[in-house]
Amino acid sequence: MIFEEVLNKVNNMRLYFGTQETKQIDFRLKNLHKLKSAIEQYQTRIADALWKDLHKSFEEAYLTEFSLVDQEIKHHLKHLKQWSQPKSVPTPLHLLPSSSKIMYEPLGVGLIIAPWNYPFQLLINPLVGAIAAGCCAVLKPSPDCPNLSAIVEEMIRTTFPDNYITVIEGGRETNEILLKLQFDCIFFTGSSAVGKVVMKAAAEYLTPVILELGGKSPCIVDEEANLDIAAKRIVWGKTINAGQTCIAPDYLFVHETVKETLIAKMKAAIDSMYGNDEQQSKFYARIVTDKAFERITEFLKEGKIRVGGKTDRADKYIQPTIIDGITTDARIMKEEIFGPILPVFTFTELEEVTTYINAQPKPLALYYFGNKKKGEEVLAKTSSGGGCINDTLLYIGNHHLPFGGTGNSGIGKYHGKNSFLAFSNQRGIVVSSTLIDLPFKYAPFKFFNWIKRII
Repeated sequence: MIFEEVLNKVNNMRLYFGTQETKQIDFRLKNLHKLKSAIEQYQTRIADALWKDLHKSFEEAYLTEFSLVDQEIKHHLKHLKQWSQPKSVPTPLHLLPSSSKIMYEPLGVGLIIAPWNYPFQLLINPLVGAIAAGCCAVLKPSPDCPNLSAIVEEMIRTTFPDNYITVIEGGRETNEILLKLQFDCIFFTGSSAVGKVVMKAAAEYLTPVILELGGKSPCIVDEEANLDIAAKRIVWGKTINAGQTCIAPDYLFVHETVKETLIAKMKAAIDSMYGNDEQQSKFYARIVTDKAFERITEFLKEGKIRVGGKTDRADKYIQPTIIDGITTDARIMKEEIFGPILPVFTFTELEEVTTYINAQPKPLALYYFGNKKKGEEVLAKTSSGGGCINDTLLYIGNHHLPFGGTGNSGIGKYHGKNSFLAFSNQRGIVVSSTLIDLPFKYAPFKFFNWIKRII
């Protein structure tokens, strides 16, 4: 797609946004309903595309893609009228007799760039916020999931006018074209490295950004943890989508007294979920590309494989794998794994773990298994975008919680009301009376000493 063609699309959106139609609450609600209906109509075809691109089962697609989007739409339909109403706020004494309020206005034309790991959910969930806020949106799906990208393009094209919401497909060249243009907001989900490129491009126009990135999310299993539960929940969080999840446990710190027991129980949990041959399970996904497969399998050369380790390049299959006997300066600890490999370390005192975590870039998630009070102490001593005590991943499913990173793992939050706010400008307004015009604020400030007492 050439630059002029993309530019014309964006300019047409800007003209349409200028008609004020997208700002109407009934218009926003109508289009949220249209999006919901379109997803229901296309669900089977979208699921088939996810199977072709990622070997993702319908059950997993429903849990991690469709259900999250459906909940998001329903939540916005229920609360949008309330969220969008101007909100009265207190006015301090020295500004009386004025009143104050916050107005919510759409930012304008937004760009949403989605990754390949959850290519439907991470493209459409931000769109829900854009529609709810009253924005127009350009959607850029990942080229690494071509089947899904094509289906979503058709769904959007047949549901919405091109000057309101449009899909622009393509690879790196298309991204470069889009990032040369001026948008009113950019919502990007992907790696920290590409996030820096997006932020640099946005800086050219001082465009606000929401960056949903990743990082190395730690998981801690303390000596008091319920090991049966911990094993199942860690395996679930690590193997869903073959580990290609931005909030998957990236490495494990386990108390030295329970390490061997936990590893044995994790092996049993893998067998329980996927059978003795995970490659034959319809519920076990594949690595997205040959390039990603090669990168991840390099990690298998480090340390000692305790569980798994089998690979099949032709099938882009990597068995769920637990690695032991590596150091924290190994290559596997220098970048996000984004695959079904889990390195294991031991500790004797929690202080060792929190010290290590705090020395690293801030992660997107943090997981602790053990005593709730100790878990809260770990959270208090560390920083992450979000996390769980005695579970993994689940916090992403609560639309009352903000989702997003901090520091290297991202900027900004979304989900629920935060999605609406992500695409809105919160506009502070003071409305003053003309019946009274107090002289205090005007030069030559005759009452200055008295004014100092009340402000």
